[in-house]
Amino acid sequence: MEADVLEVGAVGDAGAYDAFVIGSALYMFHWLKEAKQFVSRNRALLSTRPVWLFSSGPLGKEAKDPQGRDYKDLSGPKEIEELRDAVKPRDHQVFFGALEGSRLTGTMGLGYRMARLSKSAREVLLDGDFRDWNEIGSWADGIAEALASSTAS
Repeated sequence: MEADVLEVGAVGDAGAYDAFVIGSALYMFHWLKEAKQFVSRNRALLSTRPVWLFSSGPLGKEAKDPQGRDYKDLSGPKEIEELRDAVKPRDHQVFFGALEGSRLTGTMGLGYRMARLSKSAREVLLDGDFRDWNEIGSWADGIAEALASSTAS
């Protein structure tokens, strides 16, 4: 299956695509502004095409918090209901993310450096790559299968 991987700002004619997989890193339990703006700008088109959404956010190796709650369930995005109402995605998945704090610049970099002054923030703002590529690959395979079966019928 052919796919283009683009930053949302690089999408020229969104109407040229048959389906969409749209994702964002989570920052303070929210999608990044550019991703939210893409969905908002293309809401009418996206509501007529197959759409899958994903969020990349929780950091660390533990699946559950000390109270036994799933970190992916707790991570957001806070606007998921708004996104679901806007484009009626077939699925939304939260994946563990990656953070290399030393590469953050601008407001995010400043916020990261300031937050790291707090011991409690250092416990949740863990540097590293915590993505589960097998989980991500399985999800992507499911999307490809869904698209292949819809074009075959």
